Amino acid sequence: MTTHFTHVSALELLMKYNKEPFHIQHGLTVGYCMSWFANELGYGDEADFWEICGLLHDIDFELYPQEHCKKAVELLNGAGAEPELIHAVCSHGYGICSDVEPVHMMEKVLFAADELTGLIGAAAKMRPSKSVMDMEVKSLKKKYKDKRFAAGCSREIIDEGAQRLGWTLEELMEKTILAMRSCEMTVIKEMEALGL
Repeated sequence: MTTHFTHVSALELLMKYNKEPFHIQHGLTVGYCMSWFANELGYGDEADFWEICGLLHDIDFELYPQEHCKKAVELLNGAGAEPELIHAVCSHGYGICSDVEPVHMMEKVLFAADELTGLIGAAAKMRPSKSVMDMEVKSLKKKYKDKRFAAGCSREIIDEGAQRLGWTLEELMEKTILAMRSCEMTVIKEMEALGL
């Protein structure tokens, strides 16, 4: 699977509809994590496509939260996105705001990792280091079990995501922490370069 989008053009498109630094940082983080997963899972030749899907997955969330994963179709079509990319973006909201089921390996990873990166990001902010570099699965699981912590991150989706991938929750957590470690500094530098 390929896309005509580059990192730069996809980021421009994301920023056309998203101004909140949090949303842009989340898009960058999920995009880079998806690229890491592609290489890790043997889909290295599709890493760029995986990254763009991650980068654009919440394209409609800031302006159209009530139409999340629906308005995305219109916005992405308007930018000439490939059908596979649109399907992937819509599938990450399966069961909540979309009836497009994640079927490709990349879509299953996006479904699972999107929600979990939010939880890991919130947990990292609570650490003295403010970083994922020294985060361990054990401490993340404690936060995960505390339903009041990052209450907006659905544990049900993360659990379902792990099941769809055939991984244990610990495996998903470990891989996603590693994915976030791989791009933490890159995202910080890119946000600074964007003046955000």
